[in-house]
Amino acid sequence: MKTSKSPKDQALLVTVAESIGSTLGAIAAKADAAQKAITGGDIARNVKRETRKLVRKGNRAVARAKRSVKGSKPARAASRTIRKAAKRVSGKRARTRK
Repeated sequence: MKTSKSPKDQALLVTVAESIGSTLGAIAAKADAAQKAITGGDIARNVKRETRKLVRKGNRAVARAKRSVKGSKPARAASRTIRKAAKRVSGKRARTRK
């Protein structure tokens, strides 16, 4: 029985091992890229965060505007006047139909 391998066999084994190693490396790189594409990389995360910030800012502005319109005395008086006028008109219309 022969215990030592010929240099040709060793060279072939080294070449096959290197080929397998490079293939596995390429597969690992592709898997990593696919995972980043699915989960979203830094760019997608930043865009998402900035979008949320913008939405919150808009909501705050809307709430502030509502408060200022609701809370101001002239605005309440104007809406009261409009309501009274609308009631008067609808009351007159109802009386004329009878």
